[in-house]
Amino acid sequence: MATSPPPSPEPPLEIDLRDPHVAALLAWLWPGAGHLYQRRYMKAGLFMVCILSTYFFGLALGEGKVVYAAWNAADRRWQYPLQLGVGLPAAPAIVQSLVVRRTGQPMLSALGAPMAPPQRIENGLPVNLLPEWHKTLNMRFELGTLYTMIAGLLNILAIWDAYGGPVIGEPGKERGPPGDDKSKDKKKAA
Repeated sequence: MATSPPPSPEPPLEIDLRDPHVAALLAWLWPGAGHLYQRRYMKAGLFMVCILSTYFFGLALGEGKVVYAAWNAADRRWQYPLQLGVGLPAAPAIVQSLVVRRTGQPMLSALGAPMAPPQRIENGLPVNLLPEWHKTLNMRFELGTLYTMIAGLLNILAIWDAYGGPVIGEPGKERGPPGDDKSKDKKKAA
């Protein structure tokens, strides 16, 4: 009795990630751009919409004041590096910080000086505006900060996906609950 040869394994699924370093850089500069570069359009759209809407919602909730770069004795803004995970949308805060440090006044004061640190020079003396911001914005300051930080952290995951590509399981192998593999192996051995 002749036996038929075993079926040939399925060819591995290959995804052209192009240059992963370029994809990761683009994904950091603008959420979803690395995936657009890789021609992974659905993921690009998903990341762009979700991350940027979370970021800009938080920024609007905090009236443009929750994203600012400061590292001095009065204010160590440790949240900003997490917000910077979003890339270019958070970069104006660095420019505003440099302008305030140099001139004492932020750019775009007529528009509320978005992304400017909470310090001004009035009558030759530095004035800390952070307590006033907390008082006027109340919980919106904290919530806006949280939303923008989450957006930055989510983009770091998207950057990792653009660099490393999707996780692909072995074809034809089903996975059960944890620990289930051992019981299947024991049954096969018996």
